Order: sequence, then C-alpha cells, then structure tokens
Amino acid sequence: MRHHGRILVVEDNAAIGEFATQLLRDLGYQTELATNATDALARLDRDGPFDLLFSDVVMPGVGGVELARAVRKRWPDLPVVLTSGYSHVLATDARHGFPLLHKPYSVEDLSHILRQTSAVA
Repeated sequence: MRHHGRILVVEDNAAIGEFATQLLRDLGYQTELATNATDALARLDRDGPFDLLFSDVVMPGVGGVELARAVRKRWPDLPVVLTSGYSHVLATDARHGFPLLHKPYSVEDLSHILRQTSAVA
C-alpha cells in the first residue's frame, strides 16, 4: 500500500534519521529531516505545512516530548508520532499523550502507527 503526505522527521542520529526517512520514502511519503527540535520548529514555520511530525524522544537540548508539546500548542492539528529506544525514559512521563513507536521498528510497524495516527495514509 502506497501512502502520501509530507513528514518532518526529527532525529539527532544521522544513521537513524536516514533509516527513518528512507523507510518513509519507501512507503510513498515525502520527507524532510531535522537534526534537533530548534531546526524542526524553524522548518515548520518556514517550510510548512507538513502532514505529520515524526520525532525521536531522546535528543540533546529540547527532547521529543517537549517538542511535541510545543508543536501541539502552535499547530494543534499536526499529528505527532514519537519514537524511542529508551522505554525507561518515557516511563517517567507515561502521560505524554503522543503515539510512541519503539526502536528498533520495522516498515510494517511504522506504516501501522502512521495509519492509526493521521490522515496521511
């Protein structure tokens, strides 16, 4: 199944960012990659609109949950999916309110959570 939509990927690890953007492209999405929350917010302001924000949770500076909350305030209709390989980090903030995809994930896992989260499918 081919998808459509424009997704902003936020990932500070270059290899993981490339992996995520390639999987999304393979699914049919257009992607852009930001390496931190500050860059992501600037791209949302400058290059929007996007159909979904897909962000790592653990990043230097502003983390993914804080970024997601800022995005929800400024762009309340923009769906957000968080991803992390550190489930213990999120255990301290289990009520963050955003869908979470655990790393490592497959293309099927990614496609499934995107279909559940938004209208970009």
